[in-house]
Amino acid sequence: MNMNFKCKLPIPAEVKSEYPVSEELGKVIAERNEKIAEIIRGDNDRLMLIIGPCSADNEDSVIDYICRLREVQEKVNDKILIVPRIYTNKPRTTGKGYKGMLHQPDPSQKPDMYKGIVAIRKMHLRAIQETGFTCADEMLYPENHRYLNDLLGYVAVGARSVENQQHRLTASGLNVPVGMKNPVSGSLPVLMNSIEAAQSGHTFLYRGWEVVTEGNPLAHAILRGYENHHSQSMPNYHYENLQLLDQFYEAKGFSNPACIIDTNHCNSGKRPFEQPRIVKEVLSSRRYDDRIRKLVKGFMIESYIEDGNQKVDEHVYGKSITDPCLGWVKTEQMIMDIADRL
Repeated sequence: MNMNFKCKLPIPAEVKSEYPVSEELGKVIAERNEKIAEIIRGDNDRLMLIIGPCSADNEDSVIDYICRLREVQEKVNDKILIVPRIYTNKPRTTGKGYKGMLHQPDPSQKPDMYKGIVAIRKMHLRAIQETGFTCADEMLYPENHRYLNDLLGYVAVGARSVENQQHRLTASGLNVPVGMKNPVSGSLPVLMNSIEAAQSGHTFLYRGWEVVTEGNPLAHAILRGYENHHSQSMPNYHYENLQLLDQFYEAKGFSNPACIIDTNHCNSGKRPFEQPRIVKEVLSSRRYDDRIRKLVKGFMIESYIEDGNQKVDEHVYGKSITDPCLGWVKTEQMIMDIADRL
């Protein structure tokens, strides 16, 4: 094998014992995660906003951002449930570029996976301790999920991963809602297959063990747009797209039919300032059609302290070093506008 085995990393149990969850914090996590699950099951009609930076690149600015969300949550608590994004892995189409805090806890330094594992666990712990928020993260590497599984409130499987067998099977063993993004091609049958796999039980190999899962009834769809044959961004959040997804759900008869609308990526053409407009259109579709209102449980929004993005070496506090994001001033106004429309 053309690999240099640099060092053996600690297993998740060892990292968890070094950075543990107290009994008191465990109760906070359980109560919070039940509220998130209630929305996916349809037992709570609040709208869910999964919102935050494209990538969590700096602990202090990410926690600063989440503390701001905490203040807004108190103002809209009767209508909206906020789930901050702490995305510690960054999928790269070609494998090049910054891959997230797991790889580089300091984006200006060389990769260090052990420091990265510790950094992402400490950041998720700090978010819960300081704000009471359990957060969302993307399951880019299924074998790494157990380093964080006791801290997360929501998990996403990305467009490039959703067709992968190991992601689908691992999702079937998680006990929190898992959003399966439509693939880059936009195929709804492929998306439905991923949800069916995640909601079903399986026997498979995971971290050197033969494991058995019972299925995750909280697995659901995320619509994030797609690319056509010319690599152009094509949206799939319009009324007709939501009607079609509802028809697919009805035909399949899955548990807890639910959809989250990703307002960036191909839905916005990576133009983050389009996100408030997209939210307004989807809210109009929900008001017009009760089936769509029941189907669409919320939005996934890319937002940070500063508008746009920057290069890694520019060091602007609270500005994305990956995809461009909506800044805080626009974000706060958007959230309050959403609450007014509900």
